[in-house]
Amino acid sequence: MSRATRTTALTALLSAVAVTSLTGCSIASEVRDGLDEVRTDLESAAEEVMTEGQLFTGTKMLEVEGGSVNVSCSGTPVQDRPVIVLMAGMGDGLDTLADIQETLSEQDRVCSYDRFGEGESDRPAGPQTIDDGKETLREVLDDIAGDQEVVLAGHSLGGLIAARYAPDDQDRVKGLVLLDATSPTMIDDITGVIPESATGEGAEVRAQNLAIFQGENPESITIESDPEVRSAGDIPVEVVRHGVRYLGEIAEYGDDLERVWAEGQEKWLEISTAGRLSVAEESGHYIHVDQPEVALDAIRTVTDQAAG
Repeated sequence: MSRATRTTALTALLSAVAVTSLTGCSIASEVRDGLDEVRTDLESAAEEVMTEGQLFTGTKMLEVEGGSVNVSCSGTPVQDRPVIVLMAGMGDGLDTLADIQETLSEQDRVCSYDRFGEGESDRPAGPQTIDDGKETLREVLDDIAGDQEVVLAGHSLGGLIAARYAPDDQDRVKGLVLLDATSPTMIDDITGVIPESATGEGAEVRAQNLAIFQGENPESITIESDPEVRSAGDIPVEVVRHGVRYLGEIAEYGDDLERVWAEGQEKWLEISTAGRLSVAEESGHYIHVDQPEVALDAIRTVTDQAAG
């Protein structure tokens, strides 16, 4: 197994800004009039960004409990369609979702954000928990969506936080897409497959993943096993898991790690009576990178259903 593959496996076990070009006319007076109009428009837009987060386009630092987080929004709000919110995995910033955001924003309003310790956001002030991640998400949604409905689309740890949050905010969260989301029982799965007595590569995988889940990660977030998956009602849910067996490359324990990962994806279906599981056959953990069309189809399907 290469270093890159091993790093990906260890991590797994765990905007486009719209720029408008403005040109003047050849006649001097028309140029001056045009510039005055542009200046007025820019001043109005700047005021709008500062006062109404739901309407801003581009990136900004949003003040929330614990510091500032980097937020990106693009696309025009569409009546009766939810805002799509993209959530990256551990170790990733919102830039890893930029291509997906740009494509989706051709039809819908789409936002993303960096959690504490990721991308351009502040470092966490101290140890974090999943509940802290949920609270940050709530504050972001308050700013970018307000009373509007949303669809959450999360990869890896972003998916876990989205799935834990959705049952708490059923009036606002109307759809969920989980792209190879971290299993609700990942720690128990790892220790169940790889015993404490393991040696060699198995011991390395076990120790490093336990350290990551105990807070030795960029977000200083601890992740505990919790087999209870609370219901978010009958919202549309698309669970997409990887099809390329990269975990299977871990000597001796790979097959079992792939098995428990697949079982964890099935577990997430308990979040809704309208959930569906599919496999991205040509993707490793980063489905939105390996097969972006699969991620896009899942997000569009859920958004269309939520809007219907």
